[in-house]
Amino acid sequence: MSKRRIVFIGIISLAFLFWLIGLLDFAKHVRMPIQSPDEKTDAIVSLTGGTDRLKVSVNLLKQGLAEKLFISGVNKKTNWMSIAQTLDDYPQEIVDKITLGHVACNTKENAIESKDWIERNHFKSIRLVTAGYHIPRSKIEFKHELPDIKIVLHPVFPEKFMHDSWWKWPGSAGLMLEEYHKFLAVKIMYLFHIPNKKVDLSKDCPK
Repeated sequence: MSKRRIVFIGIISLAFLFWLIGLLDFAKHVRMPIQSPDEKTDAIVSLTGGTDRLKVSVNLLKQGLAEKLFISGVNKKTNWMSIAQTLDDYPQEIVDKITLGHVACNTKENAIESKDWIERNHFKSIRLVTAGYHIPRSKIEFKHELPDIKIVLHPVFPEKFMHDSWWKWPGSAGLMLEEYHKFLAVKIMYLFHIPNKKVDLSKDCPK
């Protein structure tokens, strides 16, 4: 075997090792516990993508852990009444405390859409609610857009996602790898100050 081939195999092996270590660390953060579960914040920001996130967010609002709830990335054809039908119970008095964001189509746009609402309301702290596997990437995007805002992370753990043995289940493994690669892409982009494509919040989300 030539020296060049040995060096090439060594580089590939080292790259795979770093990738694997990163994946295991990512998986550990995906299972992170809820931060300060009883701490009050000015507002709650919930990212769409599952009914579990919405139910948790509404329950946090009912518990008085914030005065306002912003749900980012809601389909333009969806209103509060259609959302409320997915909930088991909600007091009528919390309706005026909930705002729906209809322009975000992805995590970066979630952060930008939420930033506009947070700044207009002069909030200084938020509780960010999203799926556990989505927390690492969401944290990066929100910290980038809102560096001066305190962000309390509140992961939700969907029953269909096998957090403790994700590698044994094709669906969970595929989602974990997809999120890990998206997380790596975002982290590298901000680390090396790679220009991101311009965000157009006026467009419709792809179906």
